[in-house]
Amino acid sequence: MDRYDGKPFLRLLDSYVLDAIGQLTDEQREGLAVVEPKLNALYNSQGSWQEIVRTQMDLPPSFPDRIRKVWEGFLGAAKAQGLSVDPHEFVERFVDENFLEVRS
Repeated sequence: MDRYDGKPFLRLLDSYVLDAIGQLTDEQREGLAVVEPKLNALYNSQGSWQEIVRTQMDLPPSFPDRIRKVWEGFLGAAKAQGLSVDPHEFVERFVDENFLEVRS
């Protein structure tokens, strides 16, 4: 089963975390910008896709900074152990541990 089957907001939340750690590709960013009008209509809001995620999840504006700090700690720990890091694995773990209600 695909991670996002029946959970479209989960993909958006994963993208939010990828963006916070500087790992969102230009192609992903452009795709998200294209769907912003649909997201605004769906969530009855106005703003960027990041603002929609923040509002829907009731996150403080400083939350991306918190994510970055966790990411930097994760990178440091992996480097100290000589391990490589996959940003997508980090994102999935971060979201799964912190946003169970969206993952389920």
